[in-house]
Amino acid sequence: MDERLDNVWKALSDPTRREILDLLRTGPKTTGELASGFPDLTRFAVMKHLGVLEDASLVIARKEGRQRWNHLNAVPLRRIYERWVSKYEDQWAGPLVNLKRSIESKRPEKKTEQGEQP
Repeated sequence: MDERLDNVWKALSDPTRREILDLLRTGPKTTGELASGFPDLTRFAVMKHLGVLEDASLVIARKEGRQRWNHLNAVPLRRIYERWVSKYEDQWAGPLVNLKRSIESKRPEKKTEQGEQP
């Protein structure tokens, strides 16, 4: 497997790093802004997580004066999708949709407190 994708999987394996990526979806954030979103972590710990995300090319950092701006780079996520998800989604989607329909068709209808159907 491509080493670059290995780094992406490693980066995505940690919930804190996934949460950092979620925060960056709305736009670039300074390291301080990101650190304030994790009150249980030190700024140093957040910076270590950002380093792993940078190694995977999921985050691109730019310095502006004394601030470091972190930008989401979704290209590696797209590569994961194209390599792993898109090839299997037809195999997953059809059976899952059928299972959902089967379960829903067997589910008894809910009744209101007066015993009437909604």
